[in-house]
Amino acid sequence: MRITLDELRNLERPVFDLLEIISLEGQQYMARLHGPQGMQLLSDDKGNTRLFRSAWQVQDTLAPFVILETQVVHPSAYHEMVGMEPADIEPMRIQVQRRPS
Repeated sequence: MRITLDELRNLERPVFDLLEIISLEGQQYMARLHGPQGMQLLSDDKGNTRLFRSAWQVQDTLAPFVILETQVVHPSAYHEMVGMEPADIEPMRIQVQRRPS
């Protein structure tokens, strides 16, 4: 499910349990919000995933909203290497913010 900043602003006092800042090869980031409506990917007005230049930019953009926990998520690229068997490797998660619930 996707959501835009305008749609977020129109929600009445949204509280998100988790903001995942997904690192895309360390050069771009996307925001995935977990809240009452389930998991939602932050998108632009055209329905494309909104990309950011840094984790800080994601946090600054979403600062007006109540977010209980923020994690930067770095997916592992090792399972995609040529000649290796496919494997389920959990991404590295770095907690950068947590509020008391």
